[in-house]
Amino acid sequence: MSSTVNAAPERGTEAPVRPRPRRITELLLLLVALAIGVGANILVDPERAQADPRHIIMSGTVLGVGALLVHVVLWIRARYADPYLLPLAVALNGLGLAMIHRIDLSTNQSAANTQVVWTGVAMLACCVVLWLLKDHRRLRNVTYIMLLLSAVLLLLPMIPGLGVEINGARLWISVAGRTFQPGEIAKITLAIFFAGYLSTNRDLILLAGRKIGPVRLPRFRDIAPMLAAWVIAIGVLVLQKDMGTAIMFFGLFLAMVYLATGRLGWIVLGVLLMAVGGFAASRMFSHVALRLDAWLDAFNPDVYNRSPGGSAQIVQGLFGLASGGLFGQGLGQGRPDLVSYSNSDMIITAFGEELGLIGLGAILVMFLLFATRGLRAALGTRDAFGKLLAAGLSSLMVLQLLVVIGGVTRLLPLTGLTTPFMSAGGSSLLSNWIIVAILLAISHSARRPVVTGPATDEDLATFERRLRAREERRDDERTRTDGADAAPGREPATEPTPSLSRTTSVSHDAAASPGAAESASATEAISRITHRSSGFAGYGATRASRSDRTGGDAASSSGERGASGGNAHDQEGGTR
Repeated sequence: MSSTVNAAPERGTEAPVRPRPRRITELLLLLVALAIGVGANILVDPERAQADPRHIIMSGTVLGVGALLVHVVLWIRARYADPYLLPLAVALNGLGLAMIHRIDLSTNQSAANTQVVWTGVAMLACCVVLWLLKDHRRLRNVTYIMLLLSAVLLLLPMIPGLGVEINGARLWISVAGRTFQPGEIAKITLAIFFAGYLSTNRDLILLAGRKIGPVRLPRFRDIAPMLAAWVIAIGVLVLQKDMGTAIMFFGLFLAMVYLATGRLGWIVLGVLLMAVGGFAASRMFSHVALRLDAWLDAFNPDVYNRSPGGSAQIVQGLFGLASGGLFGQGLGQGRPDLVSYSNSDMIITAFGEELGLIGLGAILVMFLLFATRGLRAALGTRDAFGKLLAAGLSSLMVLQLLVVIGGVTRLLPLTGLTTPFMSAGGSSLLSNWIIVAILLAISHSARRPVVTGPATDEDLATFERRLRAREERRDDERTRTDGADAAPGREPATEPTPSLSRTTSVSHDAAASPGAAESASATEAISRITHRSSGFAGYGATRASRSDRTGGDAASSSGERGASGGNAHDQEGGTR
């Protein structure tokens, strides 16, 4: 939640409360999260942990040092970031490490050691993103670059010699003997593209187009780039035989369109298209038909014993959840080794068996808290791009968890998606920690206080320059319209006398983003509050209240559209 801090409050009024950074709260919660993760790792096999504690020490050190490093970066670069996102991610990651280690003990694998390495890499990537992404609005400048990058990432597994096929799906690339799934990063780049495009063209999608009854259909040219991005992504994933990621991308597309427009018709249309697409895929692709058959008739002996495409994995997972009951068998006391891919696709069934319904419910509550904190950041930030990006990434996390839980409980067909932060898989873990970094950056922008104070001479000079340029553009437009060879220009506005009260409010986004100083500087706030058609007569007469600033922002945005050809979206996120 954002607040406004006045440098010199008027007499008789109380200054608003300055929001606290809450980094100490985050540090205390991090200690609790580390205790949960390391404690679960010890309880998996206490005797082995006492005889050979190397894995416990290594995993605890990587998780603890990584969490402390992210915490320090937040102190330096994003002091007002949400204090709960990082501890929740650390706790979920720690529980995932513990369960993967527990499954390794019963299957003689070494996936836990690889997951520890990926945890360190992912948390380091989170620090890098936080350090470089001082202002999340800079991502809007690379909207179409993100679209191109998404296409490249999705096409990489199709390149001969680089892409590899595992279990019938061609989703991975192999580099130096290590596999990586580029589609996990593509979901982030697509979310950035959707947020940038929708924040820029939202009004055209909503208002332009033909109205049929109560429904207004957008023009094809307004929605074509976004629709093309979705069609390309879904087409590539269908060719790669990855229906789970295709469903996730389709859900991301629908969620962000609904968040931008607020029209329930998009959801209804999307569900209908999904049903039609699923029916067509079941007739065209044999692997889709086998998965639907395993879902609908899982307990049929013929379907259960079929290979490939049998339902043994689903049925064994259901039996594991049932044997866990309410309180679970206890960590290290179940039989998750009976379920294939229990450390990745089916790790939720392993938690349900050993922690029971109560433990699994606690894990789902942590995911719920993580998503709600992301939505809280979306509500608090002032620019439409940040709102859409934070809400889209939070919705993506919820959608992925819904598909996973629905698959292992036979509510939905099993898709093979991984549980965020918990399943074995480096590419998934890396993408999830990048999402954490972006949400932390947006929450810092949302909670950071707005500083107000007197305008400097440099602010006034910038305001004069922008006002003079606006007047010159208007004169040029008038000249072209009248067809005259030349037209006398208007006299530039003079600087206000020093006797006027020169008070302005500085957007916290502008203060934190030197690159955005031209579009969201202190002087831009003056123009939004006081500028009308004839300049800033009366500027500085009174100190604008918060509601006045909001109204000034809307009026200025309208004026900017008339002066600069509809570029009002460049002013989003400025002083309100």
